[in-house]
Amino acid sequence: VEQRYHAVMEVLAGVPVAEVAGRYRVSRQSVHTWGKRYRDGGLAGLADRSHRPKTCPHQVDVDAEALICELRRTHPTWGPRRLVHELERRDVNPVPSRSTVYRVLIRSGLLEPLSRKRKRSDYTRWERPGPMQLWQFDIMGGVFLTDGTEIKVVTGIDDHSRFIVCATVVLRATGRAVSAAFAHALKRYGVPLEVLTDNGKQFTGKFGGPRAGEVLFDRICRENGITHRLTAVRSPTTTGKIERFHGTFRRELLDDHEPFVSVLAAQAAIDTWITEYNIDRPHQALDMRIPVDRFTPAPPDKNLPLVLPAELDLLDNQHDPEPEIEDARIPLNLLRLKQIGPSPVAAPITVELDKTVPASGNLQVRGQQIWLGPDRAGTPIVLRICTTYLRVFLAGVLVKTLASKLTTSDLHALVHTQHARITTDPPTQPPAGPAIEVERTVNAAGRVGLANKAVTIGFPLAGRRVILRFDNGLMAVLDHADRTLLRSVPSPLTTRAVAYLRGARPAGPPPTPPAPTPITVERIVSSNGSIMIARQRVQIGRNHARKVLTVTIDDTTIHIHDGPHLLVTAPRTTTHAVTQKRAQHH
Repeated sequence: VEQRYHAVMEVLAGVPVAEVAGRYRVSRQSVHTWGKRYRDGGLAGLADRSHRPKTCPHQVDVDAEALICELRRTHPTWGPRRLVHELERRDVNPVPSRSTVYRVLIRSGLLEPLSRKRKRSDYTRWERPGPMQLWQFDIMGGVFLTDGTEIKVVTGIDDHSRFIVCATVVLRATGRAVSAAFAHALKRYGVPLEVLTDNGKQFTGKFGGPRAGEVLFDRICRENGITHRLTAVRSPTTTGKIERFHGTFRRELLDDHEPFVSVLAAQAAIDTWITEYNIDRPHQALDMRIPVDRFTPAPPDKNLPLVLPAELDLLDNQHDPEPEIEDARIPLNLLRLKQIGPSPVAAPITVELDKTVPASGNLQVRGQQIWLGPDRAGTPIVLRICTTYLRVFLAGVLVKTLASKLTTSDLHALVHTQHARITTDPPTQPPAGPAIEVERTVNAAGRVGLANKAVTIGFPLAGRRVILRFDNGLMAVLDHADRTLLRSVPSPLTTRAVAYLRGARPAGPPPTPPAPTPITVERIVSSNGSIMIARQRVQIGRNHARKVLTVTIDDTTIHIHDGPHLLVTAPRTTTHAVTQKRAQHH
């Protein structure tokens, strides 16, 4: 400002403008401008001014920018391309470009800028020219029930139209369940020319070894003239359309949905979302067209009727009749797959089965593996199994509890094929031997000394005087004052070592079981939406990830609260004690 003032004073004193401009190294137009501003506003007129233009013809309209932000907040999964489509539907004129919408979202903090790892031109895109020429099939996991059980979804998509032809929930993705879902899609929409899958064992026996034969899925394709194409090994981009659908499915439905109560509830929720996906939701890869607009089911061919294996005939009697296909705008198949077994209407039972641990230590019962370790090879055990839990007893002592993956049909099959016993009472205990008791004081590390061994009793009992009762392979820890049972574990000592313990005496009366009182603890929800309590995993939902929740657990039930709100109630399937009371941040 001072330099401009001196320049103006020199011009007013009669110095030529060109000479003043040369001395101050500016143009003559700048000197004339300074003089005009000085005459109009005095010394204040020589201050710095903003160079911002008064008008910007290409700036996005304020109302359009507000509408973009409102749509994004209402639908967080909509990207710039979808938002441009929605602005066109709302008659916004002029419609901002996709890059303009992207910058609006970045400026408003509604989108995080991410660098693209690869350019779109680096990918080779392909698409069949018409519908019903190619279907892509896959199996998606990561869907959970309230009790922590993971279920699977068999998905299929038409390559040309992106129309979802199959979204069937199954408890286990066996070859028969996947083939049954494929068969129902064929009955509903017709037979495609080709099917593309990965190399899963449900789809092909290519990697099953020299004895592998034709799987059921391949047989359906062969008998109906369908060309079954396989992807290269570890090449998920080949089935990119179905994989991209899985990402949308998780983001728009599963991430914001609570764990499902049952398989039927999961199927109903998925069917509702799939119907909206097929007939209402515009697809970016189709230039914002709806999948149903490009999909046409194959007309039934009387000369080549659909051929299904006899193994799947039982499924036809377990479902409601399917409606006839009138046009393309129909919801997905609402049929539910049920478990197939020797007795489809059998009542729930509990069975006991005698087994011997194999040399590998890995026992298998109807497809469910039970790890016991090679050190127990050759040991006879008793399995008590129902549809909720599977318990392993060794010499009458409970050594392991697992969540059962067996169905009612599997339990009846064990009765008929492996001579399992149907029971409602606890497993038969071996004859009781002489019980022995000793008294010990638990040290600060939660241990006691027994036969020159440091045996862990539990850190919560540190400093307490306890009674250790050894009875038939079981060590019970009793309170010294009122003989209340604190906990019981398999005996760490042999019968001979117990007899020579210091201070051993004949056992007194049996311990008094403690009154069942609920325990309240805290847990942090993991990134996949689950918590671990008493070695039991309970699924909460990904929308609660990283939250600190309150868990109330008793002998039979687990209640999970988020403040005053009850989120999940799940049955307790383990007998392990709760050792961690407060949540720990890592």
